[in-house]
Amino acid sequence: MTATATKSTYDAIIVGGGHNGLTAAGYLARAGLSVLVLERRGVVGGAAVTEEVMPGCRVSSCSYIASMLTPSVIRDLDLARYGLRMVPCDPALNMPVADGRLVRLWADAERTASELRPYSARDAETYIRVDAELKKLARYLQPFFLEPPPNLAAKGVDRAFEFMRLVKRFWNLSGADAAAMVRFLTGSLGDFLDRHFEAPETKRLFLGNNVYGKHGGPYDAGSTLGLLFHLLSGGDHGVQGFTGHVIGGMGAVTGALAQSARDKGADILTHAEVAEIRIKNGAATGVALQDGREFSAASILSNADPKRTFLGMVEARALDAEFRADVAAIRMAGPAAKVNMVLSERPEIKGLPQDASPAERAVLSIMDDLEDVQRLYDKAKFGELSDDLWVDCVFPSEVDPTLCPPDKFMATCFVQYVPWDIRGSDWNEKREALGDRVIELIGRCAPNVPNSVIGRKVLTPLDLQETYGLTEGNIFHGDLNIGQLFFMRPTPEWSQYKTPIRGLYLCGAGAHPGGGVTGAPGRNAAMTVLKQRRP
Repeated sequence: MTATATKSTYDAIIVGGGHNGLTAAGYLARAGLSVLVLERRGVVGGAAVTEEVMPGCRVSSCSYIASMLTPSVIRDLDLARYGLRMVPCDPALNMPVADGRLVRLWADAERTASELRPYSARDAETYIRVDAELKKLARYLQPFFLEPPPNLAAKGVDRAFEFMRLVKRFWNLSGADAAAMVRFLTGSLGDFLDRHFEAPETKRLFLGNNVYGKHGGPYDAGSTLGLLFHLLSGGDHGVQGFTGHVIGGMGAVTGALAQSARDKGADILTHAEVAEIRIKNGAATGVALQDGREFSAASILSNADPKRTFLGMVEARALDAEFRADVAAIRMAGPAAKVNMVLSERPEIKGLPQDASPAERAVLSIMDDLEDVQRLYDKAKFGELSDDLWVDCVFPSEVDPTLCPPDKFMATCFVQYVPWDIRGSDWNEKREALGDRVIELIGRCAPNVPNSVIGRKVLTPLDLQETYGLTEGNIFHGDLNIGQLFFMRPTPEWSQYKTPIRGLYLCGAGAHPGGGVTGAPGRNAAMTVLKQRRP
């Protein structure tokens, strides 16, 4: 980590050292630009970090599974050379069901179908067909993740170009596939599952493979979107639907990105919080830090979310009032929390065979059926912290012994749906109660866990904001719904990484294609900057 910047003027400055900021830095430095990354915390990585719960026991604090890490980013920035190693999550889900058994989601669709057959022979056969259809639709979406979305504000020849680009992407899409795509982008997961499947166990498995951390219960419009997102290609070999445990935790991803950028010439400063993005005559000229230091650059890329960027770092008079109002209206109010733990015993998950592999022991997803989960979301929407939470557990030390001593076991638990604002209370009051409830719920499926907890850290939506800089605790820099995706992200007029300020770009999850540890927004923003710099 560089202790000081090597100069005061750079070609490009990246505000925020999260994974997208580091990705952008790597691409820009690879192209020969002088690059400075400024990170407010003492460690780079943003929400993709590996941190101690207690001395010698580490876990992925926030983001915890690599699922959509863009293969081209892995290749282009040579992340394997810098230590990135991922072990497939197979099964991706261990789902307790009503009869006390587990239903598992395997990479092999036939194997998953065999899990469903005891509950419904029809569902098992339908699963094979639906899985293939979903993967086909996801392949149509894949190219959009590595290019800017259509520019709705384009005029003249540029508008014709944007139209042709869109037509080209969907040229081979049949009418039936187009209808299915629209239905997926706008429909509800519950209606889709009720139409195709009959067994609650099948429906619960699909529910568990949806996008975590977004607003909306399974019967809300747009809730099918996650099924396609999770079937995009990821990992070293671009496997469709890949999910992986990262050896060393998610901090190994950002550690590799940071070292790759440094080796290409980028400077990275920590403890360097940006107070203001300097604007002159409508163009970004540099940044001022909280400690008084200033740096100049012709291109500024913000890895912070749109609200933190435009409402916090850019003075109000530099932006149109309507644009500021649009940014202020972006739906955030993060519905997720994390509970990270150190255990003195290996979790004994009910329903697992005695000879279960480490990968089988590494995952556990606890949630109710569709109707119950819908009610859970509805309660959270109105500020109620429910006892019946959705808890997705990973026990990463099962597959990664580097995280803790051999007599300890790590657990990282993603929790939803929780309210951003708790009616009649606050998160400082409810933080530990949330941790207690999560442990109690895990204990129903792994009875030895509650008495084996020897260390824990609870991260509420408030903690995600205060510690990791995620406005309102939103892990996606803005909810993933059809009104805030593609050419609507972050606003319809400014969806291609450029902003109303010349030379200022968004490179984080608040830009297309959105959240998840993909690296796509950082890559795409860097390509936009390089294109703008060409004579």
